[in-house]
Amino acid sequence: MPKELKNKVIQPPLINQDEKPPFETTTLWDYPKQSYGKTPKGNNRFQGVTPAFIIWNMLQRYTKPGNLVVDPMAGSGTTVDVCEEEERRVIGYDINPQHPKVIKNDSRKIPLEDNSVDMVFIDSPYGDNVNYSNELADVGKISAEDSRFYEELEKVAREIFRILKPGKVMGWLIGDQWVRKKFTPVGFKIYEMLTERVEFEPIDMICVARRGQSSNTRIWHYRAQKFNFFLRGFKYLILVKKPDSKAETSKSVNKVKWQRYK
Repeated sequence: MPKELKNKVIQPPLINQDEKPPFETTTLWDYPKQSYGKTPKGNNRFQGVTPAFIIWNMLQRYTKPGNLVVDPMAGSGTTVDVCEEEERRVIGYDINPQHPKVIKNDSRKIPLEDNSVDMVFIDSPYGDNVNYSNELADVGKISAEDSRFYEELEKVAREIFRILKPGKVMGWLIGDQWVRKKFTPVGFKIYEMLTERVEFEPIDMICVARRGQSSNTRIWHYRAQKFNFFLRGFKYLILVKKPDSKAETSKSVNKVKWQRYK
């Protein structure tokens, strides 16, 4: 081996601190980290923190710089941090704020005017499996097996519908529940509520791989195998929009012929 190579120190690869997440083009989204880039987005120690790449992807598809984005359950402020970096105006609310720019507010009554918001993102509780706060009014105090859970989240959905501009998009991140040997399809129930009762128009359903959850340990994988159950491996990102009668009229005039793909 040449002497100059023998004594050469191998440097670790440089980390791109200006990295951006990949622009997702399929209905299966996966990113290895909760955040990206130089500055943290949200607090990755916060129970149930939102993966920042989800919000980044929604911003690229459904907003422009200067648009107003609202997160009614903003928690540790991931949506706020991503929006500010991407030059979107943003308002984050939460019943138990964990970020200095998140405003304390119950999401069942959002203090904004009708038809005033360009995009909404919400990462709601999946039931009462996580203690998000000591607030008695917290929806996360209600079990996903209780019909009241969906009734209260429907109030949130109707407020989101009210504040969204016609034709604008909302993304609802939600997971299913398996507790005490019982599976509850929370995602399907939320989708039905949004599209059938609140009457959002469906856009698509994304499967988001779960990374870093507390059950992703050897002991939990051992239990899942021994007691024959499945750990939650993904969340749903339900994409819907508020109907726009003007857009529907335009569609009828300008028809596009789509080719099928296999």
